[in-house]
Amino acid sequence: MDITERFLNYTKFDTQSSEESDTVPSTAKQLIFAEYLKKELEQEGLEDVELDEKGYIYATLPSNMKQDVPVIGFISHYDTSPDCSGADIHPRIVRNYDGGDILLSEGIVSSPNKFPELLQHVGEDLIVTDGHTLLGADDKAGIAEIVQAMVYMQQHKEIKHGKIRIAFNPDEEIGMGAHHFDVEKFGCQWAYTMDGGDVGELEFENFNAASAKIHIKGISVHPGYAKGKMVNANMLAAEFAKMLPADETPETTEGYQGFYHLLGIQSNIENANLSYIIRDHDRDRFEDRKRMIENVVEKMNEKYGEGTVTAEVKDQYYNMKEKIDPQMHVIDLVLRAMQETGVAPKVSPIRGGTDGAQLSFKGLPCPNIFAGGVNFHGPYEFVSIQSMQKAMEVVVKICELTAAYND
Repeated sequence: MDITERFLNYTKFDTQSSEESDTVPSTAKQLIFAEYLKKELEQEGLEDVELDEKGYIYATLPSNMKQDVPVIGFISHYDTSPDCSGADIHPRIVRNYDGGDILLSEGIVSSPNKFPELLQHVGEDLIVTDGHTLLGADDKAGIAEIVQAMVYMQQHKEIKHGKIRIAFNPDEEIGMGAHHFDVEKFGCQWAYTMDGGDVGELEFENFNAASAKIHIKGISVHPGYAKGKMVNANMLAAEFAKMLPADETPETTEGYQGFYHLLGIQSNIENANLSYIIRDHDRDRFEDRKRMIENVVEKMNEKYGEGTVTAEVKDQYYNMKEKIDPQMHVIDLVLRAMQETGVAPKVSPIRGGTDGAQLSFKGLPCPNIFAGGVNFHGPYEFVSIQSMQKAMEVVVKICELTAAYND
C-alpha cells in the first residue's frame, strides 16, 4: 500500500470530535477508526500495538542496532475539526495541477485568486474535496506519513535506527488530545507531532491558550409590559462581545498577535451562552487577556446586578518554546533531516496549538513538523501527494540521524 492509498482509506472514516461532549474520546465514531488503525499497525508488523480505553494508540518499531541510542517518537491525531463536516468525504486527485481554478463541484471552485497557496504546488498531484466537507489531512496525512515511514524502514533494513515509538490520539481539535496521553508508557526522550501545514514548516512556538465560557442570566417578561423589568440575555450577549477589543480577533491579527475568538452564541431572553477561545504567544499578555474577560464580567454585573454574568476560564495549553529552548538538538536534527531530503525549512510560530505543546509541559519535548495539508478545517482543504511523500522521507531521515546522534 502506498501513502496515497493509505491516506484515502483514512478519509473514509468520520472522526469529527465534539466540544460539547464530556466523554473520552468525545465522539464514539473516533473509536471505529482507532480499531481500524490498530489492526493496520498489527498487519504492518509493528510491535507492542495497544489501543487503550480512551482511544489512544501506541506502537513500536524495534531498533535494528546493537548499541543503545535515544528512543524517539512520532505522534498524530485522528480526530477532525468540529468546524466542518467530516462525514461522507469524497476526495479526488487532481493530477499535475496546472495552476488554474479547481472545480470541486457545481458552483464551488478552489481558486488561486482566493487561495494563493495553490500556486506553490503547480505540477504536483493534489487531493481535494468535493467542496462540501473538509478533507481530514489535519491530521490523517500525518498518520499516513508516520505509518508509511515505519513500513519503509522495515523494508529497508540498511537504514539503521533505534527504537521508534508512534502514537495516535483523539480529540486534538478540541484541545484535549494530550490530556490522557501516557508519556511514561510512551517512553521517549523526545518526540515530534506530524501536524503542521505546508512543506517545510517546523514549529516550536505556539499560542498560550484558554477557553472562556460566558453565561448570562436574563429575565423574561411579556414585551408589552417589559419596561424596567425585562433583562434580555440576547442583548447582553451582544453587549459583552462589543466590550472586547474589536481589532483583536482572528480576522484582524497575524504573526505574534493574540486574539479573542467568539466561537458561538446560544441565546434567548432568559439565558445566553458565549464560547470564546483566548490566544497569545506572550505569557504575560495571555494572562492580561484572561483578566480582560473577568473585568468585562465585573463591569456588566455592576450595571445589571451581581450574578447576571459569570465566566468559566480554563487554560488549555502553553507555549512550548520555553521547554524546547533548553534542548535545541531536537530542532537541529529536524533541520538537518530537511536539508538532506531537499526540503527548505520554514520555521515560524504556530497560530494555534498542537498536542506537542501540552506534551512538552508533561516532560516530552515535542515540536511540530509539516504534514503537508493546506486550508485546514474547511471544504477548500487540500494536500499534495508529493508533500506527504516528503514528510515521510523527513521522518525516516530523523530516525536515521538520531541513530548516529551523540549526546
